[in-house]
Amino acid sequence: MLILKLAFRNITHAGLRSWLNVFVLSFAFVMIVMTEGLYDGMLQQVKDAIIDSEIGGGQFFQKNYDPYDPFSIENSHSKIPENLQNEIKNGNAAAVLIVSAAIFPKGHVQSALLKGIDPMQKIVKMPTWLLKDSYTASIPGLIGSRMAESMGLQAGDYLSIRWKNINGTFDAADVRIVEVMNTDVQSIDRDQIWVPLNSLQKMYRAPDEATIITLKKNISFYPSGGPDWAFKNHDYLLKDLNNTVQQKKNTASFMFILLLGMALLAVFDTQVLAIFRRRKEMGTLMALGMTRWNVIMLFTLEGCLLGILALIAGAAYGIPLLAYFARTGLNVPQVAGQAGISIGAVLYPKYGLQLYVVTSLILFVSVVVVSFLPTRRITKLKPTDALRGKIA
Repeated sequence: MLILKLAFRNITHAGLRSWLNVFVLSFAFVMIVMTEGLYDGMLQQVKDAIIDSEIGGGQFFQKNYDPYDPFSIENSHSKIPENLQNEIKNGNAAAVLIVSAAIFPKGHVQSALLKGIDPMQKIVKMPTWLLKDSYTASIPGLIGSRMAESMGLQAGDYLSIRWKNINGTFDAADVRIVEVMNTDVQSIDRDQIWVPLNSLQKMYRAPDEATIITLKKNISFYPSGGPDWAFKNHDYLLKDLNNTVQQKKNTASFMFILLLGMALLAVFDTQVLAIFRRRKEMGTLMALGMTRWNVIMLFTLEGCLLGILALIAGAAYGIPLLAYFARTGLNVPQVAGQAGISIGAVLYPKYGLQLYVVTSLILFVSVVVVSFLPTRRITKLKPTDALRGKIA
């Protein structure tokens, strides 16, 4: 208890030097928690958007389908199994047929994907009901805002398309853009046109066939797909997203280490300076009966108190600041969407108890270690030398 009282008195009497260390440590603590919360919030927000708008509770892929190989699309279709047909009829799944096509926006030719989906499906959050009725002979089509912007299209425009059906015969038709949907998920937006499933099956000469079967979100039972269909869970479908966010976290870790290192360097310098300036005090304490390890404990405890005060100060101004950002969100520049991350205009950070605890432990342990390192010289200190102002 005596050592604790001495350590606290020394910290409070050090004045501005101690409070500067407390501020630097608390700033590092708040910045690390804030940045980690941004990444966690981004990951959760993007996951929710992709699950709601594209993958639902998981997907069945036709055995030949590879989303990373455009040449596999031609052979990636087969009859929907009876059990999956029943799930579709019961509103627990939705079928998607994917066909490669060439489109001709404003006289230019460009490759794209035709994706057929049931206009009345309730599995994914897309305005597919707009594909139900067509008042012209053309095929109703739905495109995303990014594709519309890149091609200069808008609702009501007509777009010529050409495709090769299952028999190898080329055919062409006009698609009328019924709506430009605003979506944060690029994988249902860029270079693809959504059309009614029945229409695309007739165009492709593939009745009752599909490429992907998307299950309802939070489905409790996963049916069997048979030999021609492979089930892909969220771990597989979100693997690229998780890897991307993890890479960004690893990049940010360098900044965390640099920021924390600067804060710890200030504590280290303070300890070295304190040992140098307080030589006579150490000699007096040892002459009065305090052991060398008690003196080491005294200086280490002073560093620990700096860490504790930094955590308290960080919580004092950090919690209201982080709570404000978590409530109002942060505006995200458009460049974030162009970087391949499906994120909205506002990012809401996510802060959990585990994040606070882990960051606090890292900061506290680091301060303890840095506070202890300069005190090792005290083990060789002689009280007589210390009283004369010398350190061996």
